[in-house]
Amino acid sequence: MINKKQYSAQIEIPEGVSINLDGPTINVNGPQGSTHRKLAHPKININLNATQISLSTLGNVSKREKKMLNTFEAHIKNMVGGVTKPYNYKLKICSGHFPMNVSIDKDTILIKNFLGEKIPRKVNVLKNVDVNINGDFISVSSVDKELAGKMSSRLEQATRITNRDRRRFMDGLWIIEKGMQNE
Repeated sequence: MINKKQYSAQIEIPEGVSINLDGPTINVNGPQGSTHRKLAHPKININLNATQISLSTLGNVSKREKKMLNTFEAHIKNMVGGVTKPYNYKLKICSGHFPMNVSIDKDTILIKNFLGEKIPRKVNVLKNVDVNINGDFISVSSVDKELAGKMSSRLEQATRITNRDRRRFMDGLWIIEKGMQNE
């Protein structure tokens, strides 16, 4: 049986980070940038103090509201973490059969000569995401964890191989490292 008590969580705001509530939208500004997200649920209340954000349920709580409150807490912690230290993904360019060339052209990443293809594969760079190519490594960083992950997965999926033996054809772009940026 579910215990129907009120449930709450508090998130401390670190120094140098400012948070604003604009209805259901939370805006987080920090030394590395800013991000925003809409978090709305009819049974979850979000309050903002000078030093902390408090999330609480209204009335009795079920498992569903408890899950949503924990999800909101995780999203806010990721936003606060991202504006203090950006999220960074590192990808490796692996080309065993044909020498692959990866370059940036304005807001597009071009993957040339992948498995000997004549037409380059293109991946558009998302807004608020920094992509750098250094030798055989691609670095993707952003203050938004979801944008950094989405951009990295788009790069990895652009070189996805079907109908070939994956043990022999290991060419492509592969995520090898992810986490907070070391500064």
